[in-house]
Amino acid sequence: MQYPRKFFLSIMFSHVLTFCFLLVSLPSIGQTGLLPGDTAKAGQTEPAWPEDSLGRRSPRGTVQGFIKAVAEDNYAKAALYLRFDPALKKEQDREKLARSLRRLLDQKGNLFPYSLISNESTGYKDDNLGPNLDRVGTATVNNEQFDLILENTEDADGAPVWLFSSETIQRVPLLTDQAPAAPLISRVSPDFVKENKWGGVPIGHWLAMLILIIAAYLLSWSLTKLMLFLIPMFWVRARVEPTSGILKAFSLPIQLYLAIWLFIFASEQAGISIIVRQRFSNLTVIVGLIAILLLLWQLLDFSTRFFEKRLARYGNQAGVSAVLFLRRAAKAALIFLGVILILGTFGVNVTTGIAALGIGGIALALGAQKTVENFVGSVTLIADQPVRVGDFCKVGDTVGTIEQIGMRSTRIRTLDRTIVTIPNGDFASQKIENFAHRDRFWFHPTFKLRFETTPDQIRFLLVELRSILYAHPKVSPDPARIRFVEIGADSLNLEVFAYVTAIDFDQFLEVQEDLYLRLMDVIAASGTGFAFPSQTVYLAKDPGVSKEKAEEKSEQVRKWREAGDMHIPKFPVDTISHLKDTIPYPPEGSSSAGNMPKHN
Repeated sequence: MQYPRKFFLSIMFSHVLTFCFLLVSLPSIGQTGLLPGDTAKAGQTEPAWPEDSLGRRSPRGTVQGFIKAVAEDNYAKAALYLRFDPALKKEQDREKLARSLRRLLDQKGNLFPYSLISNESTGYKDDNLGPNLDRVGTATVNNEQFDLILENTEDADGAPVWLFSSETIQRVPLLTDQAPAAPLISRVSPDFVKENKWGGVPIGHWLAMLILIIAAYLLSWSLTKLMLFLIPMFWVRARVEPTSGILKAFSLPIQLYLAIWLFIFASEQAGISIIVRQRFSNLTVIVGLIAILLLLWQLLDFSTRFFEKRLARYGNQAGVSAVLFLRRAAKAALIFLGVILILGTFGVNVTTGIAALGIGGIALALGAQKTVENFVGSVTLIADQPVRVGDFCKVGDTVGTIEQIGMRSTRIRTLDRTIVTIPNGDFASQKIENFAHRDRFWFHPTFKLRFETTPDQIRFLLVELRSILYAHPKVSPDPARIRFVEIGADSLNLEVFAYVTAIDFDQFLEVQEDLYLRLMDVIAASGTGFAFPSQTVYLAKDPGVSKEKAEEKSEQVRKWREAGDMHIPKFPVDTISHLKDTIPYPPEGSSSAGNMPKHN
């Protein structure tokens, strides 16, 4: 039962917009799994037409009315669903044409499932057939397939009336033409099942449909099992996870799809009446929907369990909790979607319910805003992993060890051994400093020496203190420096800058303690000591300034003025060039004096 591709693409597009959820489509009648699209524009209201006694206000009503009429053998009524070309001069036998159309549908034709036929008075507007035409099925005459088209006409009141188009009726072969061979179902059925009817169709057709359902399922089950058995023989990766799990996830949905295909194909080839096939058409749609949802369910279950095992292997319990929550939420969404789609297949108007649920969802989201924020924060923490359980970190003003990362909050054991609980929404938005991933620890004390310390004592300390840093096995030599950085208000300051190699903070404290003691020994051996924040008051007679030196320098400045050689406010360029590099550096006696590059 091959249906036109463009028709189903338009149907699928409208349902993607309606449900925002569609991954695959069935290629024939199984290409359904969709609700009938709402072709009316939002906010547009249709005129309140009076009810048509034959239900022809929509394409679906016309098809249902025609099938009901032929099931009752009321071909005079069935003819009222056909449009005859008034331009034809030859009188047409309308009842005979209705019988011929039924015979064609029984043997060489099919109709779309009712759920895929528009139930709007305007029909489908996006099927590329024009505003007054709708495609409702296909038929084959002389090995040539053509579309069964409904045409929108108007009654005396101007109300829409959908009828099988005159072009379609003209292609229906009359019963007086050479009739094709009897269908298979008629040739193999006993006389008593042919003579007894139910719903206007011999009982044999109903029994045959039940037998075909069972046979199609058993055959699809066998083919699926055979495929699962053969694939690992030719594809080695199919024997191990995750490939084997993916194949198992696809097996049952493929089995259902294959059963649908076999059932539809066999029912057409057996010549089952169109009345019976239309009764079962929605069943195939529902099975197709279930197959799609089951595939999503299986893939969801497999993928989440796969990641759950990996997270558990690494001890990420917060990640496991997030995966479990997401799996439950996704499964609930699939169940809700399945119920909506199946109700739509049965013709239940779910638009109002969806709108109500949407409003309720907005209200719930506003009420649970913090909860959602915390959940998103937990997902961020799990995905980004700025901290893990056991890490020592600083979050905002809180310092401690991460004890638990939950779905709503994170718990930190502080240095005071108290527990601080931070909602994950706040946690993810704060500045997080993680001390657990440090490869080295920064050792940077500043030694404040007494003002009485002489320059040579400082030189001695710079050499000896650096020697300790270079010699210590736990201190990284690059960089490892000690510099005389400042003459402070009450001290001469030596700054240490080095990195200690340690596996954790406790070991760093051990190495830091050893370094402090060794450096203090060197400072004590130099003859100086540490400065205290204090002031020294000297009580002595002020000798004043040297009058001789002041006169000497005044004379020097006078000579500069007379010679025009006083370099204020700036030095001449030639004088700067003459003075450049005249001071020896490093100073005389330094061990690195011979290693400095010379300037040209």
